[in-house]
Amino acid sequence: MKCPECGNFEDKVVETRESKEGSYIRRRRECLRCGKRFTTYEKVENIPLLVAKKDGRREEFDLDKVRKGLYRAVEKRPIPIKQIEQIARHVEEMVSNSEKEITTNRIGEYIMGKLKALDKVAYVRFASVYLDFRSLEEFLSELHNLMKKEE
Repeated sequence: MKCPECGNFEDKVVETRESKEGSYIRRRRECLRCGKRFTTYEKVENIPLLVAKKDGRREEFDLDKVRKGLYRAVEKRPIPIKQIEQIARHVEEMVSNSEKEITTNRIGEYIMGKLKALDKVAYVRFASVYLDFRSLEEFLSELHNLMKKEE
């Protein structure tokens, strides 16, 4: 930390205190060159993780949306909650490891891949919303492709 008195970058921390709410840390520092004491504050910087939507809009990543979509897809299916939460956590990790922004295509493709391996009915339910079928023919085509791959 740069000393406000002499501009030196070398100091030592004399005292550290956490705020009552735990939202920041207060540090008393002493410059190693001039001996001046000064106070600094540290807080966590929340950089929003953005999702690029199909229509070009961007919005903040929402893990609850992912969970809701997964739970809707697996409703009344014999899939343990633990597996659904694991998929949701992996999506969250994938988004966190991206460079501030990720596309809904990447998230959707990942989820569909996991659901396809886990439960075909859940996969079709999720795909029907995610792929936004415009007609019954598109839906049937996806079902036929799924059945061919299973054979």
